[in-house]
Amino acid sequence: MGSSYFGEPNMGGGGGGGGSSSSSRKGKKSNSDKPKQPQRGLGVAQLEKIRLHGQMGSTYHPSLHSPYSTSFSNEETRAQTAYSSIPSSSFSSSPSSTSSLSYGFHGFHPNIMMGGLGEYERANMTYGGEHNSQLSTTARHPTFCAIQHDQTPSKSTSSREILSSSMAALDNKLFFFLPLLFIINGIDAQIHFPHFPHFPRFPQIPFFNPLGFGRHSGNGGNIGEGPAFATIEGFDPRADRPERRDGPTAGRGEPAADLKDRQELRGIPKLGKPVGGDPKPGKPVGGDPKPGKPVGGDPQPGKPAADAPTQPDFPTQFTGAWEVVQLDSGVSAMHLNLLPNNKIMMYDASAFHISNLKLPNGQCVPYKNDKGVELTDCWSHAVEYDVETNAVRPLKVVTDPWCSSGGLTADGNFISTGGWMDGTRAVRYFDACPTCDFRDLPNVLAEPRWYATQVTLPDGRFFIAGGRKSYSFEYVPPEGQVNKQAIFFPLLDETTDLDENNLYPFVHVSTDGNLFILANRRSVLLNPQTNEVIKEFQVLGGGSRNYPASGMSALLPIDLSVPNPQLIPAEVIVCGGAKPEAYGLAGKQKFLPALQDCARLRITDPNPKWVKENMPSRRVMGDMLILPTGDLLIINGAQQGASAWFLAEQPNFTPVLYSPNNKPGTRFRNLQPTQIARMYHSTSALLPNGKILVAGSNTNPGYDFKAKYPTELRVEHFSPPYLDPALAVHRPAIMVQNSGIKLKYGQPFNVQFQLQDKPVTKADIKLTMYAPPFTTHGYSMNQRLLILGKNDLKDVAPDVYMLQAVAPPSSVFAPPGYYLVFVVYRGVPSVGMWVQIR
Repeated sequence: MGSSYFGEPNMGGGGGGGGSSSSSRKGKKSNSDKPKQPQRGLGVAQLEKIRLHGQMGSTYHPSLHSPYSTSFSNEETRAQTAYSSIPSSSFSSSPSSTSSLSYGFHGFHPNIMMGGLGEYERANMTYGGEHNSQLSTTARHPTFCAIQHDQTPSKSTSSREILSSSMAALDNKLFFFLPLLFIINGIDAQIHFPHFPHFPRFPQIPFFNPLGFGRHSGNGGNIGEGPAFATIEGFDPRADRPERRDGPTAGRGEPAADLKDRQELRGIPKLGKPVGGDPKPGKPVGGDPKPGKPVGGDPQPGKPAADAPTQPDFPTQFTGAWEVVQLDSGVSAMHLNLLPNNKIMMYDASAFHISNLKLPNGQCVPYKNDKGVELTDCWSHAVEYDVETNAVRPLKVVTDPWCSSGGLTADGNFISTGGWMDGTRAVRYFDACPTCDFRDLPNVLAEPRWYATQVTLPDGRFFIAGGRKSYSFEYVPPEGQVNKQAIFFPLLDETTDLDENNLYPFVHVSTDGNLFILANRRSVLLNPQTNEVIKEFQVLGGGSRNYPASGMSALLPIDLSVPNPQLIPAEVIVCGGAKPEAYGLAGKQKFLPALQDCARLRITDPNPKWVKENMPSRRVMGDMLILPTGDLLIINGAQQGASAWFLAEQPNFTPVLYSPNNKPGTRFRNLQPTQIARMYHSTSALLPNGKILVAGSNTNPGYDFKAKYPTELRVEHFSPPYLDPALAVHRPAIMVQNSGIKLKYGQPFNVQFQLQDKPVTKADIKLTMYAPPFTTHGYSMNQRLLILGKNDLKDVAPDVYMLQAVAPPSSVFAPPGYYLVFVVYRGVPSVGMWVQIR
């Protein structure tokens, strides 16, 4: 979710930047020492223009450059944003500076939710056909709580060159405003201060021995655009690898099992015929495991399965199917993570003290408004969503998780970091049990982490980088401990432009144990043992890639099936985003086209270069998920504008399948469109049954069901092409009770499965291992898919096979925790089996 910095009302002052920032720009005053300032998203673009052109007089009218109602005069430099005329709910600020700049928020938009679904529910809940009568559509009627908070000061980077050229043009009367402009724009270019020191190094970890550690290799951070980027014509970034006929290809399909026949998804209400066709397989597959002796006896003495050359994936013209499985998730799913108990953690911001679901048993959370008046919030802002029944259980979150980060622990529990106000430095723990709730620990992190990225390291620790006004990274301490200082990270300082465009940086754990980090358009390789940058990559041209430009990124599948490789390659893909100026122009209702390119970089190569190709359509703030087959799904988002409230247009309804091992020019395939706009704050997740859960979308402050792009509480399932009903007969079914679910690094383990096809060869089977990600704002943190090595395949009974596979060799490839293992037969994946590796 955004802030007033991104065209949205600022909800308070204390948490977003409270205290002195140990990684703040060199020479900057702490928040407590400097006057309060206007937030960039509602005024800095205008002030920057004023500064550059010397137009501080009344002849400049911000109303011409802003989507909001504003007034501007010499007597009082004041910008006001009127969301509605509702008198009971107001936001105001009077920054303590000689020249008073403030933003008055006189309430929410008239359409922001004051009650339940009401007419919206009756008029618009028709997607997917006739709805199951068991699904309650009774409207809830919340009482909206007024919210009043102080403004939070903000700072950011401004170009040294712009400053130098504009200083000469300033009129004498503008010198009165210079201190304010320096603070607003984060200007430190003209004053030299000592460089921020590095935090003492973390101790070496005995078992953690990634390859390629060095010191400042590459060009030392002075890289420019360089030569023209490679294009898809005549070049395949994997051309030097042996051809693998069993790799992911376009056009694969898999049947979607009828919900009533699937034991692992029992209880899901049928909400009508899915868009794009009703996937009705002929025979149930992959049901709940039945305890007892393995079919056919002990698999060890079985005869070897026939071995033959790989057969191609099954062809399919199926483009997918959509169905609504829940009309009301209770909260808008801004953040989402699949848990190993087949529940999904969904949560929203709590800043607005409103949702569509009350806390149970009369619980309420106390809070104070900006006048110190004590109020209570009785609404749930997080739910545990059951993927088998689509039921929701309300959860209580105390510190605000607005625009936070998260992930799973090695034990399969959930941890959330950062957020807004009292949540900026908080860590929240959630144990996966039927009655568990959040444990909120405020003031744990050294820096405020709002729009930060969290990833799991090979040693199980959590690395967290970035956030508003936090040009640093740190490591989440064990529960009960507190971080005292963060580690300054120049990349984040140097890539912050006028509208930042480097929040939620992309972070991927490479196959050498180092961290690939991309912010805005620059990327580096960071050694997490020494906290040093050891390489800087070629600049990725074309536009900005991180929030609010909000592109997508993933680490392409890691192939561990190649015997005895010298180095396992790691390749990153980045797709979509926006021009650097897209956010600022969208605030003036000028929506630039989103980026259309996808770029790949083999980060383990000595001197890699980005290789680009174009998607079928433009996309900003979309999601990118890795499928069990090794293909990628690009879904959600918009075709114009940038991330933030009201700042995007033209929803992108059409998912795209990307097959990374196909030849250039054949990798993209458009799939069945949805009928629901999934824009800002939408999320998605791969489910164990291979379907995609799609939820969220809220381009509004609060809950507004009558807006052009309303707050979205409906939850959909999308069936990718591999769930083609015609391919149901070819779907393997893992026999969990006879398979290994506790894995040890580098050790063999067995997976027993049923499959009707004959003959089945080892070459026709691929075993993949998927880490379920934490998804928010178009980025899926911790997501990775491994293609495991195979030792042997034996048929142990009619239509029953035992595959001996090899676990990942070390935690560098698979950080400790829970994964979903899929048996993929000629492009058709089984239902996933949960395994744990430590």
